[in-house]
Amino acid sequence: MKLIFKMLLWVVITVVVLLGGFLLFITIKDYQPPPVEVLMKKQTAADTYLEKDTFNLISWNIGYAGLGKEMDFFYDGGKKVRPTKALNRKYFNGIKKFISGQKGVDFLLIQEVDIKSKRSHRINEVAELEKIMPEYTPVFAINYNVPYVPVPVYEPMGSVKSGLLIFSKYEPEEAKRFAYPLIASWPNRLFLLDRCFILARYRLMDGKELVIINTHNSAYVYDSALRVKELQIIKNKMIEEYNNGNYVIAGGDWNANPPDYQPEGGYNGHRFVPSEVKMSAVLLPEDWKWAFDPKAPTNRQNDKAFIKGENGTTCLDYFVVSPNVEVLETKTIDLSFENSDHNPVFVRVALKK
Repeated sequence: MKLIFKMLLWVVITVVVLLGGFLLFITIKDYQPPPVEVLMKKQTAADTYLEKDTFNLISWNIGYAGLGKEMDFFYDGGKKVRPTKALNRKYFNGIKKFISGQKGVDFLLIQEVDIKSKRSHRINEVAELEKIMPEYTPVFAINYNVPYVPVPVYEPMGSVKSGLLIFSKYEPEEAKRFAYPLIASWPNRLFLLDRCFILARYRLMDGKELVIINTHNSAYVYDSALRVKELQIIKNKMIEEYNNGNYVIAGGDWNANPPDYQPEGGYNGHRFVPSEVKMSAVLLPEDWKWAFDPKAPTNRQNDKAFIKGENGTTCLDYFVVSPNVEVLETKTIDLSFENSDHNPVFVRVALKK
């Protein structure tokens, strides 16, 4: 009995030491960006201005090319962690084909773009996308940087490095990363995203600025206080820029239905399921506009592979614009979730004189 007890004791000590060492390693390697980080500043010395007042934008969460129609996902009630290498490449090729076909768009706001993560088979998606968009200026910000995610235990996700990307036809005056607050305590926060948004500004002929924001807000968190705290940061920044006389367009994956969202016109054959979290209609002053398309969904549930009409779908991706911006057109580009669990969203806007 003493021998068995000693063996069990050594097993327990070994497990505790290994777990403690692992947590120490992850803590030391923890990605801790500053509240505000300069991503880039204008490189050319000459003054340049945007000489137009109408712009096209697309926002798309590409799901790191890992959540196409054949996939489910363990965080959402499925079982899978990552696609096969062949399927991952198929998804990413489809994503690149779509993006390379959007050369008439002024700004592309892209979320969940990986850099050599295990979940996307070490593809440097940022580099490959930049290669197919040489005429655009890229701005990238990291929002997920963990050396090893240990879940699920049967097939750990492993290392993840991912972020947000803006492609612009124009060189910004500057671009910054604004951090959202941490939504969990230690040690859980070591393995979660460090949420943020990118703000890029462009000079206009009238001396004002066009401010473009790419955001990816929290999911898997239903504490309303934490969500309000997160949204307060982007709200305050948008209102500050507008009060400075600038034009503000914010787009991305908000992980919540827009205010009073209801599908229309048969929802293009999809099954609508409202999101558990919904944006408050009083989050922003009433003269700000929420630009979304109620005729098709932007996101699908990942509890099983996608079958149109069976998976629940909803709207999580859209734009918000300041009162001095007119929304001319908004459209969800329904790709039937072929290569991502999100559909792209298009908007055309005009700056009011």
